[in-house]
Amino acid sequence: MESAIPGHLTCPRSRERRIDDDFVPPFPAWVARADASLKDVVMGYFGVQSKGPAALPKARAALQHIVRGFSLVDGPGRHDLAHYVDEAGYDNLIAIAYWDNQPGFARWQASPAIDGWWSDEARLGDGLGYFREILSPGTERFETLFSTADRKEGVGALMGGTSAEIQEHGYWGSMRDRLPIAQTDSIEPSGALSVRDLAPGPGRRTKINGHQNLAVIRSGQEWTETEGKERDLYLGEMEPILHAGMDFLRDEGQSIGCYANRYMRHVEGSGQVLEKSFGLSYWRSLADMERWSESHPTHLAIFGTFMRIVQELNFQLKLRLYHEVTVLESGQQDFEYVNCHSKTGLMRGV
Repeated sequence: MESAIPGHLTCPRSRERRIDDDFVPPFPAWVARADASLKDVVMGYFGVQSKGPAALPKARAALQHIVRGFSLVDGPGRHDLAHYVDEAGYDNLIAIAYWDNQPGFARWQASPAIDGWWSDEARLGDGLGYFREILSPGTERFETLFSTADRKEGVGALMGGTSAEIQEHGYWGSMRDRLPIAQTDSIEPSGALSVRDLAPGPGRRTKINGHQNLAVIRSGQEWTETEGKERDLYLGEMEPILHAGMDFLRDEGQSIGCYANRYMRHVEGSGQVLEKSFGLSYWRSLADMERWSESHPTHLAIFGTFMRIVQELNFQLKLRLYHEVTVLESGQQDFEYVNCHSKTGLMRGV
């Protein structure tokens, strides 16, 4: 086994890991690897919001316009499409895009074709809502984890390489132990979300300021290749409990430090739903996320059910799991909402 933290980001620890050096995880896992030339990335969530079946074709056309923009100079190296219905009953179509350098993203975003369309006042009056949530961490501020070594999702797909089996997983606190910044930094939050410009609500363009060490997790699963007993167990037992936990974070998460949560299904460009899903959560801090995962009944039910199913299947799974966790400096966050309802994304946190 090797450490989840690559050699070029390893430094003498002033904050200890939660495990001893001879710890052996209960099952294998891998992380994405990039060479030392990768200094930072951009994770962009570009959303189109609508309400009711009649508005969906127009929303899909708007999303397709956004995706076409990805093919312009300095566009992203990877993107996914997803859909979910939020607590207010609005459809949210989202393109999640990843860049492997921040200057390239900045040039792309500032180009006339991209900025002109986004800044156009027509965005406030065409009957749709729009948002973009841009995360720009350095490589020391995010970590990845994959249950298989042969396919990567999200930011991991940009990183080129894959580790050998890693040691820091399969125990509470392993997220923190995989983060390079956490070798020496407690990554405690400071400050609070705040509104720039107009207050949240329809007919407005609202920008939200983040705060120091806000944490984000994208955690996904794919059951395309499952069959027989494993498929029945996942769809009949695992997924309903996972869904309930995601709904708790969406509806009641603010009480435990979760600003917003979306439980999304991957879709194709045509709108065809795929057998892949993920939760995206914004948290006040990594510590708040850890407390939920370690002690809250909703997550203990998810984890306990998963471990029971894994053991019942003798650790032989075709279910694919992954996540990426990011802890951001205040200047690495850009949240903007155009004509969206007031509980969209980070607006609900203010």
